Amino acid sequence: MRTVTIEEITKKFSLEVLSGHDQLHRVLKKTKVRRPGLEFMDKFDFIATEHVQILGKNEINYLHTLSTEESKLRIGNIVQYAPPCIIITSRQEEPLGLIQYCTEEKIPVLRTPDSTSELSAKLDAYVIKAMASEIAIHGVCINVAGMGILLRGKSGVGKSETAHTLIGRGHRLVADDIVVLKKLSPQTLLGTYDEKNKEFLALRSVGLLNVVRLYGRAAFQEETRIALDIELTEWKKNELNNELEMETKFVEYMDVKIPHLKIQLQPGRDIAGLIEAAANNWYLKQQGYSAAEEFMKRIESEFEGN
Repeated sequence: MRTVTIEEITKKFSLEVLSGHDQLHRVLKKTKVRRPGLEFMDKFDFIATEHVQILGKNEINYLHTLSTEESKLRIGNIVQYAPPCIIITSRQEEPLGLIQYCTEEKIPVLRTPDSTSELSAKLDAYVIKAMASEIAIHGVCINVAGMGILLRGKSGVGKSETAHTLIGRGHRLVADDIVVLKKLSPQTLLGTYDEKNKEFLALRSVGLLNVVRLYGRAAFQEETRIALDIELTEWKKNELNNELEMETKFVEYMDVKIPHLKIQLQPGRDIAGLIEAAANNWYLKQQGYSAAEEFMKRIESEFEGN
């Protein structure tokens, strides 16, 4: 798992550093931020530790209703759980005693003009992606009609050329040649680019293309959730090519199962069109409709009628 430092999130979200300038090297260990609730009370052993703590308007207003000594006591209850940092939202004034406690315990105190809900959503999303396990695979990642698709196959089989055709039909390139896969959850795989190949598409006999410069921003997408894994393979004469495929096949990346299918190549076949059809067909399956199941029902109905 990759690590994220306080300095990184400070720069990413333009946070103001109120104290702990020399502690920004501290590392986040948890991906979710927390707002103190029970942490304001007496010590509870079961409370999750090492989360970024956010003090919003409700928390700051509560602390301001307390006496100086009581406020310091409640702040001490937060600090004892060793948060990597404390962030004050909505550009509020820090409560009395916070800077003192955090300086003693070497905990950075940061501030933002964003509301608590805004910062929580942005910070959670960023940290989850940044700390996600990842691998790099050889292939092409493209977003077809809102659906993330991995194109795989042997070198020279035509993955990049197929992606170029799909871009011409209004779909979006995510990554060519090297695809970075990030595991966001046991069911979610995110596809994105390697920094070196961002916006680039390599075509044999033509060379390297910058799809944004050639076709505009709409031709490129930063990342996409992977919904389908499609392998482009050589045509095999004696292989059954019109099977109904009632059962979905899968491949696994970092233990995340992704629906998989193969498309055989042959001169004259509209591979880009087949990929569009596969994407649309998979979308219908997600909505509960299966053309294969409907076909089998019709066959069974006709058989029963005879």
